[in-house]
Amino acid sequence: MTLPADPARSLAALWHLEAARVIGRVTRIVRDVGLAEDIAQDVLLAALERWPRDGMPANPAAWLMTAASHRALDHLRHAAMAAGKEGAIGHDMDFHHQNAAEEAAERVDAALDDPVGDDVLRLIFTACHPVLPPEARCALTLKVMGGLSTAEIARAYLKPEATIAQRIVRAKRSLAAARVPCEVPRGAELVARLDSVLEVIYLIFNEGYAATSGEDWMRPALAEEAQRLGRVLASLLPDQGEVLGLLALMEIQASRFAARLSADGEPVLLMDQDRSRWDRLLIRRGLDALARAEALPGPLGPYAVQAAIAACHARAARAADTDWSGIAALYDILAHIAPSPVVRLNQAVAVGMAFGAAAGLEIADRVLADGSLEGYPLLPAVRGDLLARLDRPEEAHAEFLRAAGLTRNARERALLLARADACMPPSPEAR
Repeated sequence: MTLPADPARSLAALWHLEAARVIGRVTRIVRDVGLAEDIAQDVLLAALERWPRDGMPANPAAWLMTAASHRALDHLRHAAMAAGKEGAIGHDMDFHHQNAAEEAAERVDAALDDPVGDDVLRLIFTACHPVLPPEARCALTLKVMGGLSTAEIARAYLKPEATIAQRIVRAKRSLAAARVPCEVPRGAELVARLDSVLEVIYLIFNEGYAATSGEDWMRPALAEEAQRLGRVLASLLPDQGEVLGLLALMEIQASRFAARLSADGEPVLLMDQDRSRWDRLLIRRGLDALARAEALPGPLGPYAVQAAIAACHARAARAADTDWSGIAALYDILAHIAPSPVVRLNQAVAVGMAFGAAAGLEIADRVLADGSLEGYPLLPAVRGDLLARLDRPEEAHAEFLRAAGLTRNARERALLLARADACMPPSPEAR
């Protein structure tokens, strides 16, 4: 079998699906996230060199995993040799132990009573170890597990790219120095890391739902992986409301994927979507997870409140049936328990739909004034929509153009430019 016409693009697509699993497996062997990422990149380069020449393997994903495992074990062997006589016995035993673990991974997991035999989840919990500050945990996990570039992570956190790069480098060094094991912790230690793990899964899903950059508006494989991890966590922690809330949010949001693109691949906004194309099974799964979260004692957390907002949309058979007053009330709650400029911007949209564009614009203008979302394309996009509804076309046109200039996603840019053009009447020459 030979590779398609563009082998680099085909391998890149496969790597987006498999990178996290490969890095997770190698981390379990070498016990060093940074080293595991380096080994995985070496395997990727080897595939780029060999597959165009020799043809694609029958099972490309298995080839990547096997090659990475072999390189990791070779690294241990060379480390044992370099250690000399004093450490040779210990390193040799370590090497043979890891080799046996790779040949019978599932059996070893069972023997260790690991509740989750999932290398990706192990990787996330490892990168979210308390030895790292919270912001470094998320940045590192998004890099090695989510496959996001440093620039994409910086954009997600609204931070300079150099700041994020430094966090990632320091996080890798700290984990290596502390020799943090690649495992899913148990009991109180698991719960202590849970907030960071949920944040990472949420950000991975968001990148899949609306890609920060590139030619594609969505990256469904990332979103599907986030959903899978959410389901694993929900089975592991069925009484954690925020785990159920995040799962509910992802399932309901993912139900719209088929309707978010037109037949020619152009983005379709929520209010314009054909709701008959929404996935009813995913909606039922999401509503069920939300009901379980709501049945638990105590108030809802931020993810569960966001899931409740998504549920309002899912329950509306038509866009005109949307309970915008209920959504605005839920955003009031969310702004109280998890205040952020992005939440306030979303609140502006809901208030604008429930109580009029002028009320929504007032909130959006306050967000603009505090400067916290400078460079964030959705701020001028929201203002453009509200201004257009207030019959202020010139201002709306300028805001949509500003938003188009800020986004790094080609599909989103085209959509915003089209909305800018729609604000202005055709020139006399074009009539």
